[in-house]
Amino acid sequence: MNPSNFSSDATSDVTNLIDTLYRTESRRVFATLVRLLHDFELADDAMREAFAAAVETWPKDGVPANPRAWLISTGRFKVVDALRRQGRLRDLQPEIAARLDDVADSNAARAGAEIEDDRLRLIFTCCHPAIESNVQVPLTLREVCGLTTEEIASAFLISKATMAQRVVRGKAKIREAGIPFAVPSLNELPERLDAVLATVYLVFNEGYAASQGDSLIRVDLTAEAIRLARLLLELLPDPEVKGLLALMLLHESRRMARVSTDGQIILMEDQDRSLWDRALIAEGTALVEQALRSRRFGAYTLQAAISAIHSESPTAEQTDWNQIVMLYSVLQRIDPSPVVELNRAVAIAMRDGPDAGVSIIDVILGRGDLAGYQFAHSARGELLRRAGRPIEALAAFRVALELARLEPEKRFLAGRIRDLTDS
Repeated sequence: MNPSNFSSDATSDVTNLIDTLYRTESRRVFATLVRLLHDFELADDAMREAFAAAVETWPKDGVPANPRAWLISTGRFKVVDALRRQGRLRDLQPEIAARLDDVADSNAARAGAEIEDDRLRLIFTCCHPAIESNVQVPLTLREVCGLTTEEIASAFLISKATMAQRVVRGKAKIREAGIPFAVPSLNELPERLDAVLATVYLVFNEGYAASQGDSLIRVDLTAEAIRLARLLLELLPDPEVKGLLALMLLHESRRMARVSTDGQIILMEDQDRSLWDRALIAEGTALVEQALRSRRFGAYTLQAAISAIHSESPTAEQTDWNQIVMLYSVLQRIDPSPVVELNRAVAIAMRDGPDAGVSIIDVILGRGDLAGYQFAHSARGELLRRAGRPIEALAAFRVALELARLEPEKRFLAGRIRDLTDS
């Protein structure tokens, strides 16, 4: 590419490409740099330096054949050069080299079973059993997946300050305990699996229903979560890995029908089911059936089974709500939570009428559970609206609107409030 012929339009194209690469590749670049440098802060500095260098040089020199490899190489060089100038390289280099040797030895022992994906490798590192269980998933979401502390705090229904403290503790533990950035052996994988699966699913959920911003869906996150789950399944064909992958595929199959062309949320019962991706549904359903046949399944498989019933139903009215209620009852027994109880209440409302669901939700909220959870109040408002109790529905929707952060959800709730006010 001749720089003298590089037009402003071409420069803009390269800038847009770099923006896209940052959204889709930055955390993979970061993961590899963490493995090489064994330091979160150094890796973050290196990643940012690399992208800054790309902005400066690619419009003049052209886009490299392998952008990710260029970013990793450039980032590592930038950090090493900066450390040399600061006089810190002599102190850090032996430690970094020793840790790289540890990684190499561990991977050599694994031979053909090595994980090729550094991002998945780093997820397993952050889910090391030496790290507190309530720190593992938030640390991974923040450092590996790039979610903001606020987004993670929202997913866990706790304060931003509390979540920030957990992430700091996790990084400190990795540093102080010398936890290796190495692939765990096959017999160590099961003890880390629960945290890894939870992490992947939270990444998917943040993409499927973002906690804040202008867009309901972040395809980069849903696609990455599905990619990681496929890697996990190759590594460890556990029934719950199949269940999680199935659950995400079945949810993803409905993506094109969830939002109107003008960005408005469409409830599942009102969606155009011809837009649902039948190939994803077929793959997800097959995985659910395999997991169920194993009789060693858990919460993800049960949720996937529920999603499969929705996916196979021609209409909301023809959905087997009794079967869904039964599955939610089993799920509540093996993985009890107020959110599962809320979902079961909605399914009961679809089977037995809205008042039946409202009664259960009132009990949940009466206990103090989910008081700050927008979807509990919006679900209650929707059921009250269908039950012909507009004044109570209006109050519930107003509470939900106060709690909502995502613009499409705010528009949806404002529309419900407007309809009830005008009627």
